[in-house]
Amino acid sequence: MLKGFTAPRSPWGIAALVPSPPWHFAGDVLAVEFWNDPDVSVHLLPAGVELDERCRGRSVALFTDYQFTAQNDEHLDPARYQCRGFSVLLDALWRGSRIAWCPYCYVDNDAALMRGWIQGYPRKFGTVHLSRAFVASSTASAPLVHDGRFSACMSAHGRLLVQARITLRERAERLAGFLDRRIVGRRYFPRLSAGMHDKPAVDELVRSVPHHPLVTDIWTGEADLHFPEAYGEELEMLGPLKVGRGYRFSFSYSVTDIEVLADLTA
Repeated sequence: MLKGFTAPRSPWGIAALVPSPPWHFAGDVLAVEFWNDPDVSVHLLPAGVELDERCRGRSVALFTDYQFTAQNDEHLDPARYQCRGFSVLLDALWRGSRIAWCPYCYVDNDAALMRGWIQGYPRKFGTVHLSRAFVASSTASAPLVHDGRFSACMSAHGRLLVQARITLRERAERLAGFLDRRIVGRRYFPRLSAGMHDKPAVDELVRSVPHHPLVTDIWTGEADLHFPEAYGEELEMLGPLKVGRGYRFSFSYSVTDIEVLADLTA
């Protein structure tokens, strides 16, 4: 009998691209709050999701540097299970509930790409870099202090898509009013069969269900953010009209479940 949570299924299940849940994550984040043109971003929403009128256009650019493990010490295989990623989250509503809609997401690892598709993140391959803070004090280590400076960027296919810079100003106890919405995405798997191209096998709106979330070492400060125009991409449509605060923090959480909000095939 073939085994494995994902393809390729095999006699032992070891070859599967992603192991079975529960999944555990830990890493560092650089994030920037910004506002884009709501008349443009509204066209990125599926049926049933609408922009939050109380903060139309408010969004988050999220750069992550993290590692993953399941049940078999996968974190000891860093080449396979370390990842860096970038996501955009839009403040939105689903039937009156506050959500963060994820229209675009990039990662640099095939296992993370597959995990994202399973969870409803529209992930593509990208190259992401973030300034790192090391325990050993050095001019080469971005310091977690007042006036400490951090940078992040994301590119795909040799083209720069996002550039961010953050200057830390103060430590914070919590992310008050920031990243306090559950993320909603779309699980979408099309059919290749003739006559069925517009009838996907799976089309679901899903909401993340993080377990045991922890956010620590929070710093906030001033930020700059740019979305350069690039051939073959549409991320620049969400380019910031105004940039708010920047954030740097560390996180951990686990995933064992997902909430299906709507079956759009119906």
